[in-house]
Amino acid sequence: MPSLSRRTVLAGGLATPVAALAMPAIGLNTPLKIGMMLPFSGTYAALGESIAAAFDMHLKELGGKMGGRVVELVRVDDESDPAKAPSNVNGLLGRDKVEALVGTVHSGVVMALVQASRDQEIPLIIPNAGNVAATRELCAPSVFRSSFSNWQPAYGMGKALAAKGVKKAAWVTWNYAAGIESGDGFRDGLQSGGAELTKVLTLPFPETNFQPLLAQLPGLGVDAVGAFFAGGGAIQFVKDYAAAGLRDKLPLCGSGFLTEGVLNRRAPRPKACKPRCITATVSTTRRTSRFAPRINR
Repeated sequence: MPSLSRRTVLAGGLATPVAALAMPAIGLNTPLKIGMMLPFSGTYAALGESIAAAFDMHLKELGGKMGGRVVELVRVDDESDPAKAPSNVNGLLGRDKVEALVGTVHSGVVMALVQASRDQEIPLIIPNAGNVAATRELCAPSVFRSSFSNWQPAYGMGKALAAKGVKKAAWVTWNYAAGIESGDGFRDGLQSGGAELTKVLTLPFPETNFQPLLAQLPGLGVDAVGAFFAGGGAIQFVKDYAAAGLRDKLPLCGSGFLTEGVLNRRAPRPKACKPRCITATVSTTRRTSRFAPRINR
């Protein structure tokens, strides 16, 4: 596989690592098959569809081709189920003969994609899943992350709260990689400003019975609450937080997953999260630069 640097990827867009597959030996008349393994059902379905739509939009801008080859997308619903991930990946590589992979959202599911990418040197673009190990311990030349690690945005949240004078905070999340690793970042951010994380409350993914956890918050003696939820779970959590009467008692802080793209349809406006600590990863490509004023307002 041709050598690729992250600087090259950022300069040329996400198509660069995939387009590099169009080597002369393959032939420009052979379709470039890309496996798109995302959640198209369940809690994260909206995220999966949004990622697929964005990829399709960029592909259309490229005239449906990468590296001179017509692109054929093979979609697989991973159902956010880590147990099904190995067979889904094997199906894409063995049955469908894809030459590149795109996925996914769930931090547990993405590890099967990372393993396949490392073992077979298949280019992988991770558009969402934040599992820290994917670009730390398991870092490989074939693995590209276009989003974030779970630790990064949560660290900024904790640091921002400490700067606002918060001394003690609690963390509420699902008990899985994204929630736990985000909690680690939140803790580290708080500690960098002299604050501390005093309580972590979790429930199994993708359960949305938040009431038992919310009932504990008023008695914890904390100044603020940090949380990681996404998709349908984020919608329900923010609604339940407000319904429990906590909105005006305990400031709620979350990354963009907790509010962006979901509250405008089904839940109270972001005033439910007050003060609102939103972190965003802004791409360095020209396509997204025009949105920076909106993101950073």
